[in-house]
Parts: sequence; structure tokens; C-alpha cells
Amino acid sequence: YLAVSQNQHQPIAYAHRFSRPVNTGVPSEMDLDGDGQLGTPNDAFGYGAHPGQYGMVVLSRFPIDAAAARTFQNFLWKSMPDAESPIKEDGQPFYSPAAWQMFRLSSKSHWDVPVQINGQTVHFLVSHPTPPVFDGPEDRNGRRNHDEIRFWADYISPDRSDYIVDDSNRTGGLKVAEHFVIAGDQNADPADGDSSNQAILQLLEHPLVNASVTPTSEGAVQAAAEQGGVNESHKGDPAADTSDFGDRGRASGNLRIDYVLPSRTLTVINAGVFWPKQEEEAFDLISATDHRLVWIDLQLSAN
Repeated sequence: YLAVSQNQHQPIAYAHRFSRPVNTGVPSEMDLDGDGQLGTPNDAFGYGAHPGQYGMVVLSRFPIDAAAARTFQNFLWKSMPDAESPIKEDGQPFYSPAAWQMFRLSSKSHWDVPVQINGQTVHFLVSHPTPPVFDGPEDRNGRRNHDEIRFWADYISPDRSDYIVDDSNRTGGLKVAEHFVIAGDQNADPADGDSSNQAILQLLEHPLVNASVTPTSEGAVQAAAEQGGVNESHKGDPAADTSDFGDRGRASGNLRIDYVLPSRTLTVINAGVFWPKQEEEAFDLISATDHRLVWIDLQLSAN
């Protein structure tokens, strides 16, 4: 589909792809949301009506070392030190002991996909944490979102990753000075929305992450101004927004929740968000989703 010109736009060919099973729609056989029913989408390891719903895929123009790829679909939340396990208002754990013992951290999955570029390896670290909403005062989704993001913050830190075990029982995270790019819909805005404890700052302020350039667009600024509502009270710069959500009542408004975050070993040349203004060509293309494409141009060092 992408390799064929659409509406006179230039095609792009991705010769390499990577996809593995995810947790959405996978039955847990437990009443995870505590509503007294079994088998609902909320009772799956990740919200979904059937296995694979809301799955992920990596498309690449560069070769992928699939044999060296690591997946963390089955990593247990309880295995993370000081995990932010949800607590009910009476001080008791939200999840039963049996549920907590088998609860997976990833609502979809976490993948380390090694991409080979000019003889060097760039670890493409992809995930799609649960939205920090659709829960109750226990904030179970907000806490899970926080720890799904924390997973990558620990994975790229050699002194904090020894607890991590992948689906093939290999332990640890990245080594010192390895190239990486963290990418995906993290469902967390640094200034607005319902994130738990400013979850995304675990990456944006991480000493090994190059967050020196914030991708922006003029279309996001225009949308926030014209839509108004909740957007008027936002603290963050609307130019950095990557999602176009509801703007009235208890809706979140437009947020920055999609990220492409390189390591400090990589040089950022340029970056942006594909969000054309209404009067610009290709504006009609963004109606396909309420998210916007984030892009970044990087330079690998010679060595």
C-alpha cells in the first residue's frame, strides 16, 4: 500500500518488517477490572476484544536483525522493583494476590528491534502503553502507563536494568553507549492530560535521551486555537501536540503523546509532526486517525 503512489504523493518502500504477538485481547482468565464478570475486554492482559487487536508492526527501509530482537510481552509487573501497583481507597491492593502474581506489565508489548544502518546497530525500542484513563480512584491504568514508560527508562540504564527478563529469558538491558530510538504512542503528555506523576518525564529528562529538539507543527497550533475548549487551559505548547482529541467537558483536548526519542549518541538534524494547516495540501490525509505522525532525521557518527 505505502509503496504505491496515493493521490499523486511520492510512494515509500519498506523492505523489512517486524511484528510479534501482543497482550491486547489475550484472556487472563481473571476478573482484572473487578466488575464481577469474566472474559470482558477489560479482563484481557491488555484491553481488547480479541488477541492482536491494537497490535504493532515495525516497518523499516534498513535491515532488521530479527534473530537479535527482544520482546517483553510476558514480563510481569510485579518483577519491576518498587512497581506502582494500584491501591484502593481503603488502602488495600486493587488486584487480588492471584491476579498480581500473573499480571503482565505491557498492555501491548515492549520490543527491542535492532536495525542495521551502515554497519551500525540502532535499537528501535517500541511500545504502546495503556491510556492513563478509563479506571477509577485507584488509577490502575495511570500507574501501569507510568511503569510501562519507566521500563524503557530502566532498560537504557545499565545500572537499573538487571531485573529485566525478556521472553527468551535473556536478562538486562542495553549496554553503555549503544544507539537507540524510543518510539511509539506513549499516551502521556509532559504538562497536560491525566498522566500519573508526569510519567513521560522519565524519558524526556533521562540523561541518556536526546530530547534537545521537540517535533512541532503549525497545524497543531491552528487546531488548538480554533477548537478551544479544554485546549485553552493547557500548560504545554500546542505546537508539540500529536493528537486531536475531544475538547469539551471532561475530554483531554489535544495532547503530545506520540514520541520518537533518540539516544544522545545520535545527532538530531531535523524533526516535526505531520499536521498540515487546514489551507495546506494534504490536510485531508490526517482524517485517517486522531493521532499525528512524528518524524525525526538523525545522523550516525562515523564510528
